[in-house]
Amino acid sequence: MSHIIAPSLLSADFGNLQRDIEMINKSDADWFHVDIMDGNFVPNLSIGFPVLKSIANHAQKPLDIHLMILNPDLYIERFCMEAKASYLTVHYEACTHLHRTIQHIKKQNVKAGVALNPHSPVHLLEDIMEEVDLVLLMSVNPGFGGQQFIEQTYKKIEQLKKRLISTNAAALIEIDGGVGLNNCQSLFSAGADVLVCGNSIFASENPVAAIEKMKNQK
Repeated sequence: MSHIIAPSLLSADFGNLQRDIEMINKSDADWFHVDIMDGNFVPNLSIGFPVLKSIANHAQKPLDIHLMILNPDLYIERFCMEAKASYLTVHYEACTHLHRTIQHIKKQNVKAGVALNPHSPVHLLEDIMEEVDLVLLMSVNPGFGGQQFIEQTYKKIEQLKKRLISTNAAALIEIDGGVGLNNCQSLFSAGADVLVCGNSIFASENPVAAIEKMKNQK
């Protein structure tokens, strides 16, 4: 499977959001990564449904929506139907009944993902790995862009990859936080399938070229 690059719109210029969306549409990027924050699960707020629906109307590639919110079950149908999510990821730490939440997402004909914060070990997903389509490993503490990559993430990727193989699970491994040209090759080599890239793309002089370079890492 080829590497998947998912630019994070959290790092886009919200004053020129349509311009940045069109840039991603024309680039080698595979997905749009959209972070939804509620100010409770993480100490920050991001975007709401009106902006998200506008993004969905202009995006020509799958929307990978990452819910960093409490009580995600209350909004799953809206994210799946109104926002046209292709992947919808919830946090292990935010879900009391994770299996039910995953099944709720899948009933909307949307691929379901589960995310782990940096301090949460991969063995916590032992009983859900075969049910999900994607596992997102946070490589920074969630809530803000531009943070430094946590090196322990490499070990977690390797552990997760072994567990997925041992159970014949087909979930993709996604890495989010501190990802750029300096570490994308090492992350792919460790077993990652999807890289979420924010500042490393949108703060670069040539975002399209940066995406191309990350996409073509061996």
